[in-house]
Amino acid sequence: MNLLISTGEVSGDLQGSLLIKALKNNAEKRKIKLDIFALGGERMREAGAELISNTSSIGAIGFLEALPYVLPTLNAQSKIDNYLSYSPPDAVVLIDYMGPNIRLGLKVKKTFPNIPIIYYIAPQEWAWRLGDSGTTDLINFTDKILAIFEEEAKFYSNKGGNVNFVGHPMLDFYRNIPSREESLKKIGLTPDKKLLLIIPASRKQELKYILPTLLQAAKLLQEKDPKIIIFIPSGLKEFDAILNQSFNKYGLNGRVVSSNEVDKLKPFLFSAAYMALSKSGTINMELALNSVPQIVGYKVSRVTAFFARYFLRFNVKYISPVNLLLNKKLIPEFVQEDFKAERIFNSAMQIIEDVSTRQDIINGYEKLRDKLGKPGVTDRASKDILDLVVK
Repeated sequence: MNLLISTGEVSGDLQGSLLIKALKNNAEKRKIKLDIFALGGERMREAGAELISNTSSIGAIGFLEALPYVLPTLNAQSKIDNYLSYSPPDAVVLIDYMGPNIRLGLKVKKTFPNIPIIYYIAPQEWAWRLGDSGTTDLINFTDKILAIFEEEAKFYSNKGGNVNFVGHPMLDFYRNIPSREESLKKIGLTPDKKLLLIIPASRKQELKYILPTLLQAAKLLQEKDPKIIIFIPSGLKEFDAILNQSFNKYGLNGRVVSSNEVDKLKPFLFSAAYMALSKSGTINMELALNSVPQIVGYKVSRVTAFFARYFLRFNVKYISPVNLLLNKKLIPEFVQEDFKAERIFNSAMQIIEDVSTRQDIINGYEKLRDKLGKPGVTDRASKDILDLVVK
């Protein structure tokens, strides 16, 4: 069996690698010879996929922000078109990566109508809208949607989709979380220190629009409390140097965790963390599952913000999936004009100084876990994919 898996950006590469491992494990149990070709990144390659094109660093949100990636995206599309022409797969699995994956899904459905298309981690259309309706054509080209949120499953089921709620894949990470004591020792901190994680970027544009503000807020916090030590996990190898330069520029106490260390140290970083300042995205769910209080922010260029608001009429109640799922503002959010260091600092100080505020967040995380399904997510997803393809 030949499968094509398509995704992009850092989080998609991670989810793709987890799915590939589960697919290969279940295919072996069924005595199926499974070859996987992919648009993705190094994690997916290491998990056993043959990369058609590396898409882990060409994602962007916005119009001006996407311009540098037009040629790399066209190049990736050309490679996948050639692959489809010469070696059509037995099934296509799309993971997140909305724009390119919707284009690919529509093309495959039109050109190869008998090839099953599965969407795993679909666009969060249940949470946002463009204009009055603003939904994609996803229902029209997918044979099955593997939903990671109950709200997502309901949304696409109500529109006539063939949907199965498998749960959130981050649940599979948190069965054996190391203790705080073990974690502090692993990363070289004493128990009296407060580890502050800064998680600014999985896309290059976020180094420009998000990183400086988070570092300014971190500097204010460290000046207020010298026991705060700041670690910045790097999302991609190409971010390492930029993060180190920025870290040194602000004279912070702590270090950048290089990209080749992150996967190994992540459980210890999350277990030891006292708080996190983060961009919005999948990382918010990871922090919540590790009971790390967090403050979330996001910013794009003024041109993109203006166009999205007044022309596309883009509307979303919250930017963090944590708040979206709970339908309440459990963790502080600061977006666009509100995304300022002083506001983040004041909000962080409230979490640090007010025990009840901190505990309310942690209690809210417990309610969140109940909405995410049960562990074994990628195993269930892989079985659903194989069941659909193997007749």
